Amino acid sequence: MGMRILNEALRKMVNAEKRGFTKVQLQPMSLLMVNYLNVMKSRGYIKDFEVFEPHRVGRITVELEGRIKDCKALSYRQDIRAKDIESYKSRILPTRQWGYVVITTTNGVLDHEEAQRQNVGGRVLGYFY
Repeated sequence: MGMRILNEALRKMVNAEKRGFTKVQLQPMSLLMVNYLNVMKSRGYIKDFEVFEPHRVGRITVELEGRIKDCKALSYRQDIRAKDIESYKSRILPTRQWGYVVITTTNGVLDHEEAQRQNVGGRVLGYFY
């Protein structure tokens, strides 16, 4: 899946929240997008999402919480080591209090806190706050 598709889906979510919508439909979908949404759901940034027709083009309906300020997928996926996650996080996120960097690792798609806890590195997928 191209990063452009994921970034367009995340932009749709941010724009829908700015307009005050409670639901948004994302299409086309991929498993990487589902994993990214799972991280957002576990951190409380979205309420729930539902996948329709996953074997075809598919679409995802996301129930928004109203907490997303910005959400992006990076088109240049940088490799990052476990010891460098903290410095990368402080460089890319606006503050230390909130926001998460999403990383694809050998253990799956994780946020930066979980990757540090498991002491694994990977490739930076994007961020949200």
